[in-house]
Amino acid sequence: MPVAITDQLNRGWGLLRSLFIYRRPGRQKSLRRLYREFIRPGDLVFDIGAHLGDRSSAFAALGARVVALEPQPQLLSWLRRLTRHQPEVVCLPLAVGRAPGNAELALSLRNPTVASLDSRWREHLCTTTAGFRHVRWEDSVTVTVTTLDELIREYGRPSFCKIDVEGFEAEVLAGLNQPLPALSFEFVNGVLDQVPPCLEELERLGRYEFNVIAGERRWFIWSSWQKPDSLRRWIDAGADEIASGDIYARLLT
Repeated sequence: MPVAITDQLNRGWGLLRSLFIYRRPGRQKSLRRLYREFIRPGDLVFDIGAHLGDRSSAFAALGARVVALEPQPQLLSWLRRLTRHQPEVVCLPLAVGRAPGNAELALSLRNPTVASLDSRWREHLCTTTAGFRHVRWEDSVTVTVTTLDELIREYGRPSFCKIDVEGFEAEVLAGLNQPLPALSFEFVNGVLDQVPPCLEELERLGRYEFNVIAGERRWFIWSSWQKPDSLRRWIDAGADEIASGDIYARLLT
């Protein structure tokens, strides 16, 4: 089969898989329930790595103004289509890092959720994590990179910021120079050494407490929020062998 046709089929399969996972019926209700703790009507929210905008739609449904960033051209087109009836959502074709510029975004055609700017993250996961051993990043695109500071200067300080950028989370936080009330960032077992740098960036900004959601679940694993040292010990011990998830941080006043 010609390479162009194979690539097209892989892209189509990857998109359908993402639509099934992130846009299936019933998901929005549970997402709104989760984020209601952090978002009030009129708040500003950043969705960094918006993908197909399932979180952006939930944020907007809670009454927030949303700035959604997705650098993958195909996904950006679908993001705009899926949020077209939510004028509160502004979709931008940008990546985020520690400094403005341009970068090469590696794309996996069958797995668009794992597009990444971090070559070390990609290489390490392929050798340490069973679920990534068959993932291939066979394409790339040059993307424009901005910073959280630049976004804040243009749009304002968000009440909540979701960061899902496949190994580039610490780089995103390095481009922030003021504390945010609440945020989340992804972790993946196999590259847990990337979590401590994220915590260091947050501690540079203020005092935070933490909780964790495993995978695509919509509830926290702990009944009470944890101090940074407790989270570090949990990470050092292997994160309960959770394959991936999101760490949530909220600022202590």
